[in-house]
Amino acid sequence: MKADFSKPYDPKAVEPEIYKTWLDSGYFNPDTLPGKREKNYIVYMPLPNVTGALHMGHLLNNSLQDILIRYHRMRGYRTLYLPGTDHAGIATQYKVEKELQKEGTSRFKLGREKFIERVWQWKEKYGGAILNQLKQIGISADWSRLRFTMDETYAKDVKAAFVHYFEKGLIYRGARTVNWCPRCGTSLSELELEHKEEQGHLWYVKYPIANRESGIENREYIMVATTRPETMFGDTAVAVNPQDKRYAALVGKSVKLPLTDREIPIVADLKIDPSFGTGALKVTPAHDILDFEIGQRNKLPTIQVIDERGKMNDKAGEYAGMKTEEARAAVVQKLKDLGFLEKEEDYVHNVAICYRCGHVIEPIPSMQWFLKMEKLAKNSLKAVKSGQVDIRPENFETIYFNWLENIRDWTLSRQLWWGHQLPVYFCKEDKDKFVVAEEKPKACPFCKQCGMEQSEDVLDTWFSSALWPFAGLSESDKKKYYPGNALITARDILNLWVARMVFSGLEFMGDVPFKDVLIHGTILTKDGKRMSKSLGTGIDPLKYIDQFGADAARFAIVWQANGQDIRWDEAAVAAGRKFGNKIWNASRFVLEQMGDAAPESEPEPQTDADEEILRKLAAAKKSTERAIEEFEFSKALQGLYDFFWHDLCDVYLETSKKQMADKGAATRGVLFFVLESSLKMLHPFMPFITEAVYQKFPGRRGLLMVAEWDR
Repeated sequence: MKADFSKPYDPKAVEPEIYKTWLDSGYFNPDTLPGKREKNYIVYMPLPNVTGALHMGHLLNNSLQDILIRYHRMRGYRTLYLPGTDHAGIATQYKVEKELQKEGTSRFKLGREKFIERVWQWKEKYGGAILNQLKQIGISADWSRLRFTMDETYAKDVKAAFVHYFEKGLIYRGARTVNWCPRCGTSLSELELEHKEEQGHLWYVKYPIANRESGIENREYIMVATTRPETMFGDTAVAVNPQDKRYAALVGKSVKLPLTDREIPIVADLKIDPSFGTGALKVTPAHDILDFEIGQRNKLPTIQVIDERGKMNDKAGEYAGMKTEEARAAVVQKLKDLGFLEKEEDYVHNVAICYRCGHVIEPIPSMQWFLKMEKLAKNSLKAVKSGQVDIRPENFETIYFNWLENIRDWTLSRQLWWGHQLPVYFCKEDKDKFVVAEEKPKACPFCKQCGMEQSEDVLDTWFSSALWPFAGLSESDKKKYYPGNALITARDILNLWVARMVFSGLEFMGDVPFKDVLIHGTILTKDGKRMSKSLGTGIDPLKYIDQFGADAARFAIVWQANGQDIRWDEAAVAAGRKFGNKIWNASRFVLEQMGDAAPESEPEPQTDADEEILRKLAAAKKSTERAIEEFEFSKALQGLYDFFWHDLCDVYLETSKKQMADKGAATRGVLFFVLESSLKMLHPFMPFITEAVYQKFPGRRGLLMVAEWDR
C-alpha cells in the first residue's frame, strides 16, 4: 500500500487503494470469510433511491451499520451487510419526465414501452452514483449480492406476494376516496404525504334548515365552519357528534345546501370534534378521507366535484374548469353576496403535499387496489409488544403503536408507468372481470377469446421495499441469511417501512426480519433547523471526504450521534482529521521501536506504568464492546478517543521513552500490544487509517478487517 510513514497521512492517496484491497479479498462476502464462523450477524441496508446522491443522513446511517458489521466480523461472526437500491417509482419517473420536458416531449408522446426503456437507460447512467459514494466512505457491504428492486428475481417475489395476499382475501379492488397528487397523477398513501403550515381562513357558512318545525329552538340554520367552501357542491350531509347536546334535536333533519337546490341530511358521528369550529361539519365524502368514512357509516352518496387535474368539474356548475383556489374565492364571494357567510377567521392549518413534487394533495374518489391491514397490523404490534423486535429509543414504540392501532387499509396501486405492474389481467370484453396471477393467462377464462390486458397501475414502491430482507434472495440464501439482526434507520420511515417489513417477514418467512431496530437522530443545521438543498442549508458529505478523508467524516458524524437530533458542527470533521494524524504519528513512533519483528503474545508488565496502561486498555476494550452492542456508538468512540489520545499518547508513550533504555524489550512489547489492540477497537469507526497502519506491522498478518478481536 502507498501509505508512507515518512510523510503525513494522505487519505486521498491511501483510501481508494485500501478499499480495492478489501474488495479483492472477497471478505465482504460472508461465504468467503476466513476461519470457522458459526454465527451470523446480518444488517439490511435501508435502500437508497436509485435517484439519490449521498447526503448526511446516508453518511450517518451507513457509518453506524458498518460499525456493527466490522465489529462482528472481527468477533468471528459470518457477517452480511446486504446492499441494494430502490426503484423509487414516483421520484424516478419525475426525474425522467423533467428530462423529457426539456427535450420538448413527454412520456405520453413516447408511449409506455418507450418511456420504460428511457427510464432503464437513465438508471444505467445515474443509478450507481450513490453506491460508488457509499464505497468512498468505506462501507463493507457484500456487493456481490447487490440487488435492485426491479431486478427479475426481486420482481418475481413481489408478484408472488401480491398474489398470495389476494388469494387470502386481503387484497381487494374498490372505489374509495384517496390522496391524489394532480401533478404526479397518482394516488398516495397517508404515509407518503408531507405537511406544510399554511395561513388560511375558516369560513362560517349558514346551512338553512329545511321544512323547519317549531320546537327546534327556533333555529333557521345550522352553522358550519370550513376551510374548503369550494367543495360544498359535493356535500352530502352535515355531521355532528351524537353527544353534542346543542344539535341533538337536529339529527335526522335536513338542511338546504347553499348555492344549490339540494337538501342533505344532518347525521350523527362519533368522529366529529365538537370543539372544532361550530361542532358541525360539512361532509364531502369525495374530497376528504375522514368524510368518506363518515359517508360509508351513514350510507351517504359520493359526489365528485374536483377532477384528477385539481380542477372543478361540471358538478360544480358555474365554477367548472376553475382551479380549486380560484373556485374558493368565487364561492366565498357568492356566499357573502347571498347572505350565507356569517364570518371568516384567520386560521393556520397543515396542508398535505406530495412528498416528491410538493404539489397540494386533492382527496378524490378513485378505483384502487387496497390491502386489508387489520390482521397484518396486529402481527406487527404483537412482534414489538412481545419483545421479538426491540425498537430503540423506546419512545419510538409509541409512534409505531399509534399508527398500527389506528390503521387504515393500504392503497397499493399507483397510476405510474415506472414500477412493478400489478399482476392483474382484465378481460377486454368485460373490464369488470379480471384474473390475479403471477403470469398472464394463455386464454381469457371469461370471454374465451381475448388476449386479456394487464392492469396499467403499478404497486406502491413501499410494497416492494417491505419485502427487502428476503425478496430476490436465492432459496439457499433465504435459509442461510434470514432473519437478520439489526436495522438502523430514520424516524420518518418507521411506519412507511419498518412496520411493513415486520408483518411481511412474519407473513412470508414465518419470522420477524430483525431483532433490533435503532432509530437514529436527524441531522440539523447548527441553529437547529432541518437541512434543505432548496434553502441552501444542505451539506454534501463528499466535500468533507475530499478535504479531510472518509475516516474524518465518519468520526465527525459518529462523534455527534448521541441518540438525539444532531446540530451539525463541521469542526468535528477537522477534529477527526486531527485524531487520524495522532493515530498515524503515534503508530509511526511505536513501529520505529519494533524493527523487523513484533511480539506474538500478550506482554508481561514490568513497571507500574505498564500495568496501568494494560489495565486501562482492558477497561477500554470492555466499555467499547458494551457500548457497540448497546448501539451507543458515540459513547464508544469518545471513550476510545480519550484512551488513545490521553492514556496512550499523552502518558504511556512519554513514559515509554524513559523506560526504553532499561526495560527496552518489555516496553516495546507493551507498546506494540496496546497499539494493535487500539487499532482493532478503532477499526469499525475509522477503517481506512487503521488498516493502513496495520499493513505497516512487521511480519504480514493479513487484513485488519478480519483480524481476531480477542487475539
